[in-house]
Amino acid sequence: MWNDAFPSFLIGLREGLEAGLIVSILVATLVRGEERGRLPQVWTGVLAAVGLSLSFGAILTFTSANLSATAQEAFGGCLSVIAVAFVTAMVFWMRRNARNLSGEIKEKVTAALAMGSGMLILTSFLAVGREGLETALFIWTTAQTAGESTGPLVGAAVGLVLAGALCWGLYRRVLKINLTRFFTWTGVGLIVIAAGVLAYGLRDLQEGGVLPGGTAFAVDLSGSIDQNSWYATLVQGVLNLTTQMTWLQVVAYVLYLGTVMTLFVRGLRAPKPIAPKPVAAKPAPKSAEAETAETAETAADVDADAEAPARGRRWVVPVAVVAVPAVVAGVVIASSDGKQAAAATVSVSPTECGKGFTAPQPGQQTFQMHNTGPQTSEVYLVNPATNAVYGEIEGLAPGTTRALVATIGSGQYAWRCVPTGGKAVTSAAVTVSGGGSVAAVLPVSEQDLAGPLAQYKQFVDAGLATLQTQTVKLAADLHGGDLNTAKADWLTAHLQYSSLGAAYGTFEDFDKKINGRADGLPQGVNDPGFQGFHRIEYGLWHGQSAAVLAPVADQLASDVTGLRKAFPSQDFDPSDLPLRTHEILENTLQFELTADTDEGSGTNLATAQANIAGTQELLTVLRPLIAKRSPELLGTVDTELTRFSGLLKQAQQSNGSWTPVQQLDPTLRAELNGSLGQLLEDLSPIPDLLEIRKSA
Repeated sequence: MWNDAFPSFLIGLREGLEAGLIVSILVATLVRGEERGRLPQVWTGVLAAVGLSLSFGAILTFTSANLSATAQEAFGGCLSVIAVAFVTAMVFWMRRNARNLSGEIKEKVTAALAMGSGMLILTSFLAVGREGLETALFIWTTAQTAGESTGPLVGAAVGLVLAGALCWGLYRRVLKINLTRFFTWTGVGLIVIAAGVLAYGLRDLQEGGVLPGGTAFAVDLSGSIDQNSWYATLVQGVLNLTTQMTWLQVVAYVLYLGTVMTLFVRGLRAPKPIAPKPVAAKPAPKSAEAETAETAETAADVDADAEAPARGRRWVVPVAVVAVPAVVAGVVIASSDGKQAAAATVSVSPTECGKGFTAPQPGQQTFQMHNTGPQTSEVYLVNPATNAVYGEIEGLAPGTTRALVATIGSGQYAWRCVPTGGKAVTSAAVTVSGGGSVAAVLPVSEQDLAGPLAQYKQFVDAGLATLQTQTVKLAADLHGGDLNTAKADWLTAHLQYSSLGAAYGTFEDFDKKINGRADGLPQGVNDPGFQGFHRIEYGLWHGQSAAVLAPVADQLASDVTGLRKAFPSQDFDPSDLPLRTHEILENTLQFELTADTDEGSGTNLATAQANIAGTQELLTVLRPLIAKRSPELLGTVDTELTRFSGLLKQAQQSNGSWTPVQQLDPTLRAELNGSLGQLLEDLSPIPDLLEIRKSA
């Protein structure tokens, strides 16, 4: 935790001191100008700026918490890059303005006093708010990098408290600080830290799919260095350098560090113009408060005159900063003799499951799982009391080693090894204390899904019986030459079929016969292989005769009868059931909301509504399992289902007919697409949540 605190401590100290100096100068200027009664206006602006900064941090936290895993990576990566830009700009701004900070603030205060109380509040708000927003963004980014918030928050708090104490000391003239030197060295430190944050942010963007090269590693020391060791943890926490870095990370790190550090150091070497010294009269004595406002400026000017090192040494700092981490890494690799730390390797086998496992530290940990047995195994990190899973590896072959990354909190942990064809073996449990609560997955077994599967198959079987009757009636309409009734009965039967969840091979080859499309057929809609619902739709809405369509309807009724007979004996993998909650509506987004399957009836939105009904049936049978594992997920899904259904109703006309997708109001169409996209995002965790695991 403490290694993750240093970057936030540094940013808290530096930004806190910068904001504190501004406030001190504001207060001192008012006191000297006999305007003590206006101090509450300064504190009003300061408190407003603090509130804005806290709100900004909360927005960042809760926004990322509501995103998917991939979106979180992309979101965090973008903000990391933005944070680096802000910090870089701040470092150079303070290097340039430290000497004149007091004078600039006093000029702004004088102007604000002349314009009224509102301007004074705004001046203090803007002066502190900029530093507050930068601090919130950088601390949030540091917490994301560390994977935990305690260390960064503690570090930032200590830095801010220390900055407040220093500002108080400067105001009371208890302390004298060489501000130019202070901001120079903290600037060097922040540039090094920002280089690591940039590399980490680019890695997040690669993992989020925004940038390529996520598997092209320039550095991979995971086989030589135990990343859980104290020295690796320290380097990662302070410098954000990891045992695995892609080419993009390494190139960006070196270019940023070399370029920015060189420009920063070169700016420090610029000689200060020598002005002639006027003969000054003896100054009148000043009060302590008046002198306070000039303390920082005087200290900075003295230091600027004292610093004039030779230009030949300007490359020392950037070269050293780039070279030292490389040298340290080389020494560590050489001293480790290329061997993995023994404590990082855990055995997997029926006889040695969990051998080498000791109580880990809280936080994100990586375990090297080595299969010492003769069979391929699955391995799970579990809570032995509840069977909750914290991490897993599938298909670990004999003699191989793979990394398992898991977040450790307070509680009991054990390894469960499940060899192919063998029984599960659980290691001795260890107890971890000092960490927070960690989310885990309650495993699902085939037996758990047996009941929901039986319910769903019963629903489908009953639906097929209804569909069989409806298709027979459709054929009778066409044999009788009643095209208008056939259109209505076609829609009724097609919606019934669409509500049964015929997605991704649920009905095997029957789906192609019953609901196949003309796409890909040599002759398109005129191809003899184009049959089923969409063939009849094309004929009904393109003026074909009942005599032409009657044989097609007979074949449809025959195929539905065949499906009804075959369905009870069809192989339905229980693990496919959770997938249907997502896949049915994937088809809806791909085919119905694009009108890709419209052959003239314009009823795609009615089909979308039938797909929603099928999805709701699946959620009904799976609801007890989901509620045990993620009750809040059901609330989110139900809300978005209601929203999407409401939007669909807006497209239904008063006579019950449906507006074709192509004729929808552009705003409503965009809302439908957005709502269904969000619903798919909400449903996406269910397959993983209800995945069958052998650890159950």
